[in-house]
Amino acid sequence: MSSVQLVSVVLVLLAPLLDSGMSLVLPMDCSDIYNNNNTRPSGVYTIYPIGSTSAVQVYCDMDSLDGRWTVFQRRMDGSVNFYRPWDHYKTGFGFAVGEYWLGLDTLSHLTLRKKYELLVDMEDFEGVKVFARYSSFSVDPESYGFTLHVSGFTDGGAGDSLSHHNGQKFSTFDKDQDSVTHNCARSHLGGFWYNDCHHTNPNGVYLWGADSTIYAIGVDWSTWKGDDYSLKSISMKIRPVQ
Repeated sequence: MSSVQLVSVVLVLLAPLLDSGMSLVLPMDCSDIYNNNNTRPSGVYTIYPIGSTSAVQVYCDMDSLDGRWTVFQRRMDGSVNFYRPWDHYKTGFGFAVGEYWLGLDTLSHLTLRKKYELLVDMEDFEGVKVFARYSSFSVDPESYGFTLHVSGFTDGGAGDSLSHHNGQKFSTFDKDQDSVTHNCARSHLGGFWYNDCHHTNPNGVYLWGADSTIYAIGVDWSTWKGDDYSLKSISMKIRPVQ
């Protein structure tokens, strides 16, 4: 490939990120990608939550409720192990094309820079889809335990299982920050903002529907399917409040 051809290829790759002034525009989240080109389909994109050195791949949902959603958690087939220590949940793991957790550091940076709303989409093994929506969502920095702040519930058929977790610090099997006496088996829980066990456990053990072998260890949303039904899929996603 000649130098001229190489330059042409680079310009083509960078074109979506260039504004009319030919200055590089790095998207902070999926809403920036959508606002730059609203014909972009749902899929994996690169965002830069805190600048040019912070590139991270995410799945952008450009379809649900007018799109622009940055997905920070997704379960869909059990291909990724979510039983992980604190450092993994802090930095992120998995693959944006499938199951993944974006990372608490990134999530905190995003929600400190903009005001976000939250959408939780879920599906059971019978193909029924519902959602829960919250008008305000943020996560504090690590120095505050990555504390969750969520409010403004709107029901999309799922009921409100997340408000129970509002105000909780994030916990993992190796770092239970609030020293809460949980009513369920800690050895089977993923990382989450637990509050006296949980009302939802999106990072739990991936099972297949109803399973009461061990209480409430699955990927559950109790106000919809109860504590012992593990969902087929769940995704948690945010976008700036307009």
